[in-house]
Amino acid sequence: MHERYLNALPAALRPDPLPSRESTWWRWRDTDVHVERVGDPQAAARVLFLHGLGGHAAAMWPYAALLAGRGLRVAVPDLPGFGRTRVPRPGAVRYADWVAMACDLLRAERAAHAGPLVVVGASMGGMLAYDAATRTGAADRVVATCLPDPRDAAVRRRMARSPLLSAAARPALRAVAGPLAGVRVPLRWLTNMRAISNEPGLADLIAGDRRGGGNRMPLGFLRDLLDSAPALEPERATSPGFVLAHPGDDRWTPLAVSLPFFERIAAPKELVVLEGAGHFPVERPGVERLVDAVAAAVPH
Repeated sequence: MHERYLNALPAALRPDPLPSRESTWWRWRDTDVHVERVGDPQAAARVLFLHGLGGHAAAMWPYAALLAGRGLRVAVPDLPGFGRTRVPRPGAVRYADWVAMACDLLRAERAAHAGPLVVVGASMGGMLAYDAATRTGAADRVVATCLPDPRDAAVRRRMARSPLLSAAARPALRAVAGPLAGVRVPLRWLTNMRAISNEPGLADLIAGDRRGGGNRMPLGFLRDLLDSAPALEPERATSPGFVLAHPGDDRWTPLAVSLPFFERIAAPKELVVLEGAGHFPVERPGVERLVDAVAAAVPH
């Protein structure tokens, strides 16, 4: 699966030779979290890379490999419900678990490494990275490909499979309780998963990936996500520094969806537009700009 995602990159961008890649396991509460670690273990700077809905460590491999080529050690966890992470009760996974796990893993990475630490969030992972960084104070910088605040009606319209579903989803999911909250449904039923990539072949790969975009998640998770709010509102977020490295041709969550939250952030910040890139950026020069933005965010 790693190779299939790597082959979505233009041939000229695929690292040769590929960096080292190690599968590790981290015990968190009652969950065995799969964490891929890419690049030189002795690297001076580290990156924690958080995926979003439809992602997992293997899907993030192209970016991790490119970042490792810049001398960074990259950790990519499979968030609960995705990838190879083993949860005892899949129907009990909630978005709050993502937040708590991301915070604890970020703290663990900070404790294990005295050098620079950057947290990168892709798609919904952008808001997760923001929340984890501002809750813990453990990251030196945050780079997000988008910052979709689910409280914003415009964001919910973009995330949903259709405008009608967007209007109905939040009140309907709020009514979900008891056993219904544990019912797992395909992501494609509720989200606009086909817009995850502008490359039809990559969109098909993601949509058919049972560990990623072809996954099923509990209704309670989706309800929790739509009702989620960061612990620290952006006007109070005075650190760390933030970079919004947003795809310029994102047909799922366009730049206008991320700007309202980004513009409210009080910390030093920078906007980088990934020219010609879709939501899952593999196009040139956008993907190169993303790697440049992360490398430049590392404190020196």
